[in-house]
Amino acid sequence: MTIDHSTSFAIWITGLPASGKSTIVSALKPQLEGLGLTVEVLESDEVRRVITPTPTYSEAERGLFYRALAFTGQRLVAHGVTVVFDATASRRVYRDFARSVIPRFIEVSVECPLTTCMERDRKGTYLKGQRSESLTVPGLQSPYEAPSNPDLRIDSTTTPSGDAARQLCDLVKARFL
Repeated sequence: MTIDHSTSFAIWITGLPASGKSTIVSALKPQLEGLGLTVEVLESDEVRRVITPTPTYSEAERGLFYRALAFTGQRLVAHGVTVVFDATASRRVYRDFARSVIPRFIEVSVECPLTTCMERDRKGTYLKGQRSESLTVPGLQSPYEAPSNPDLRIDSTTTPSGDAARQLCDLVKARFL
């Protein structure tokens, strides 16, 4: 069987913690598979358990983590797998590095006010930040650098995840398929 590498690409879905990234990814993956694509989701919490099982979230550790995440995605794309990054990647430099090693790349900004993210937060990330149990929560104590010019902006307060996934699939079809 021959793999058609020309159809593989990567999508980085970024936004504040609890902005709705994972919900959109859950709706997106089956839609992409419905287009005949082999899809792998690289969800930051899952990958972090392997790369940095006891994370400190220091700048140096985050830099290493996101380079490793981008490298993993690049290797999958090189082998014909479509990659969806479900990761905050709070600094533009992390996402820019991924774009530099993955030529067929889409960046999606999931936009949601910090107060809404805090209300939605089921993992307790913001609560830990407010209690000073974590000192590096993006958007709270640590800066979050939203994309300057994303390929797609999604307001997760007004756009249902299924609609967001359809918008993203439309972009994929227009750009890559």
